[in-house]
Amino acid sequence: MDPSCGNCWSNPKKDSWKATLLLAYQSLGVVYGDLSISPLYVYKSTFAEDIHHSETNEEIFGVLSFVFWTLTLVPLFKYVFIVLRADDNGEGGTFALYSLICRHAKVSLLPNQQVADEALSTYILEPPPTTKNSSRVKAVLENHKSLHVALLILVLLGTCMVIGDGLLTPAISVFSAVSGLELSMSKDHHQCSEAMFADLGHFSHAAIQIAFTFLVYPALILAYMGQAAYLSRHHHTIHKIGFYVSVPESVRWPVLVVAILASVVGSQAIISGTFSIINQSQSLGCFPRVKVIHTSDKIHGQIYIPEINWLLMILCIAVTIGFRDIKHMGNASGLAVMAVMLVTTCLTSLVIILCWHKPPLVALCFLLFFGSIELLYFSASLIKFLEGAWLPILLALFLVTIMFVWHYTTVKKYEYDLHNKVSLEWLLALGPSLGIARVPGVGLVFTDLTSGIPANFSRFVTNLPAFHRVLVFVCIKSVPVPYVPPAERYLVGRVGPAAHRSYRCIVRYGYRDVHQDVDSFESELVSRLSEFIRYDWYKAHGGIIDVRKDEEEEEGAGSTSECRLAVIGTVPLSAFEMEDETEPASVSVGFQTVDSVSDIVEIGVPERRVRFAVDEGCETEMEMLVQEEVRDLYEAQQAGIAFILGHSHVRAKQGSSVWKRLAINLGYNFLRRNCRGADVSLKVPPASLLEVGMVYIV
Repeated sequence: MDPSCGNCWSNPKKDSWKATLLLAYQSLGVVYGDLSISPLYVYKSTFAEDIHHSETNEEIFGVLSFVFWTLTLVPLFKYVFIVLRADDNGEGGTFALYSLICRHAKVSLLPNQQVADEALSTYILEPPPTTKNSSRVKAVLENHKSLHVALLILVLLGTCMVIGDGLLTPAISVFSAVSGLELSMSKDHHQCSEAMFADLGHFSHAAIQIAFTFLVYPALILAYMGQAAYLSRHHHTIHKIGFYVSVPESVRWPVLVVAILASVVGSQAIISGTFSIINQSQSLGCFPRVKVIHTSDKIHGQIYIPEINWLLMILCIAVTIGFRDIKHMGNASGLAVMAVMLVTTCLTSLVIILCWHKPPLVALCFLLFFGSIELLYFSASLIKFLEGAWLPILLALFLVTIMFVWHYTTVKKYEYDLHNKVSLEWLLALGPSLGIARVPGVGLVFTDLTSGIPANFSRFVTNLPAFHRVLVFVCIKSVPVPYVPPAERYLVGRVGPAAHRSYRCIVRYGYRDVHQDVDSFESELVSRLSEFIRYDWYKAHGGIIDVRKDEEEEEGAGSTSECRLAVIGTVPLSAFEMEDETEPASVSVGFQTVDSVSDIVEIGVPERRVRFAVDEGCETEMEMLVQEEVRDLYEAQQAGIAFILGHSHVRAKQGSSVWKRLAINLGYNFLRRNCRGADVSLKVPPASLLEVGMVYIV
């Protein structure tokens, strides 16, 4: 199932029952694979080596009651009926909840929420009037920076626990399934999930609800009841507790084969989820760059991360050899799962107030009811700290440290670039009088800034007094939405007058978007620049005036500063074939962008237009100017495209604390040297790469 089509499945009313039932069937392995194999090891990890109170069966029926109410209250009531509604455009998981909260309150610490990003249609929200209490909660969150940090750490902790579950689930599930061999080959037969929410983007709400309510839930309850019934009758004569002792010997081998296959499917599901979560973390600047391989040309959500896969394999083997016991693995896995559930409960409580605009009392009831249950489970798992539960805690602390250090330094680098950027006047003053030459070709200067000239370009010109005939400042931005529509991906504008042939392009990707390869990126970028040139010339000379155009825009039309940014859509703009009603239009957004960017317009959105007649002579002259600029662009493309990237080294400023110096000078730089560089992430050919060394003092 293509996750990029998650939005098209998000409205069950549009789905046929046949499609919904097909999705429900497909979700059995992907979504419920982890949960469905739990009968293999729950009783084994719950009981000790034998069962006490044999006369009254208290332990057996107590565990059955415990399992029944857990499955009923947490997966069924909490996730299926409540949490699944807290999706981010069809996506689920801790990062989806975080991005949803960040779009309703200014609590993000990530450098990806510039005003320009709000031109995305996915940011368009129509919330009902907020109550005083919800506004008060929002104000408290926004006004305390410490709460922003605490919220991010909570999200990172939940993410790390999911990664920990991706390590433990394959070990415990396969170990439990294969343990049936010991029983089947013995001479004496008596002696030898959060996942549904994270995978929401692959399926619709209705499909997941139908699959769990009518198949998974009753099947699990029957499986646990069957085991409890068998143990209550036969625990007098057996010593080992396990799944296979309750299976009739005549069908034990077929059940063993099915169990092993099911454990493989369940393990693969959680491993794939781990890949997706790490990819999301990397897109939002919270994880070092790793190689992401898209294994399907059609299904973009199918990804593979070699480094993480090998690391998981090594750690799974180490856990299996180190523990050699299902009970210890179950304790570790249980604590990881309960930690993720607690994080989800806390984030969903904020979503109820900030996004659903419910009274805080409703969120408090949700938090107290489900949080108290999960807190009891978590504390019970925490008691088993020395019996295996220490592993996910240690792993989470290690991963949170890595992710937080990477995120913190990334933000500090962005702030350094922001404070050391060069003015537009400096760029415009560069010319032959200063010994600066313009060479053929297109220079793509990559920067994190959405306005201004980055410091690495000034260093480049200082050391090599020449730059390309066509200059494009490219900012690749990951925005906190799952997908950015292709028609809204490219935000294009001029840098200086048209004769300077300098442009700015902000390319926006969602945290689950597939980044383009170099060849398609180059051709797509040049195509968008060409569309923008035609649009900008025609509008600037009075050919088309937006019906929403205001006086403020007219006053800034002749400014030498950076002109308006335009969202260039996929519909080609023909400046001389405009109709009056519903052709691709320019839509002015009513807010100011950062720094010198005056406004944002969109091309490719149906909107009413007003056309004005242009004198034939002026039209001919304008057409010639447009053709000349477009010709220069394509000639520069034929001459070659160079990728100008910064090669950074970060140092903590003097007087910094010991912890900061350790985190930045040692931790971050070690990770940066041993992870994928920006050139590898962008797949830049070595022959086209120009690296500019930069030292960041943060």
